[in-house]
Amino acid sequence: MRKLLLILFPLLLLAAAPQIPSVNLSLTAPQNPKQLVTVLNITLLMTFLVLAPSIVLVTTSFVRLLVVFGFLRQALGTPQSPPTTLLVSLSLVLTFFIMEPYAKQAYNQGIKPYMENKIGYEQAFEKAVTPFKKFMLKNTREKDLALFFRIRHLPNPKSINDVPLSILVPAFMISELKTAFEIGFLIFLPFLIIDMVVSSILMSLGMMMLPPVMISLPFKILIFVLVDGWNLIVMGLVQSFR
Repeated sequence: MRKLLLILFPLLLLAAAPQIPSVNLSLTAPQNPKQLVTVLNITLLMTFLVLAPSIVLVTTSFVRLLVVFGFLRQALGTPQSPPTTLLVSLSLVLTFFIMEPYAKQAYNQGIKPYMENKIGYEQAFEKAVTPFKKFMLKNTREKDLALFFRIRHLPNPKSINDVPLSILVPAFMISELKTAFEIGFLIFLPFLIIDMVVSSILMSLGMMMLPPVMISLPFKILIFVLVDGWNLIVMGLVQSFR
């Protein structure tokens, strides 16, 4: 009898438990225009969430920040410290800091009026993108922008509205990479001098078998800390955006 109760006890609990509601994921045709707008809003939101990492990567200051921090890590001679995850996180935080005024302007001009049903999709998209286009144009070299206009055989733009995103985005990325490499070169110079001085001292002492990097690494870290290197680099990077 006791064994029978032990066997039936889980079944009794299952029978007494409330039924779990089913979830219906089927798509049905909208019955009225309001339902269609709701479905389109959800679709646009999901699409934006999927494309958000790529949008942040190609239209903001993230590229320059991440490349410069990578050069800094190589110049210090510490390929594993700070870790890549930390550098990416720092780049994202600084990107949010730099792009906050443009994001607020895009929200007030495009997203907020659209949510209040004052403007339509196309007008909201155009007004929301305009602040980011201004940011990219300010930080894009005319030579890089003209390159893609020549490739497409398009006339020179007369205003910001005449510059399509398909041309502005690649031109902006090329400009950002060039600027990041220039800043990385300037960061490398002082650390390269330290390596050369340490190498010369070791050769003069006859310690040719001792790796110069092993001796210069503590000095580079010490000098970087004494001059407050993170403060200087972050301040220079933020001010490098026009």
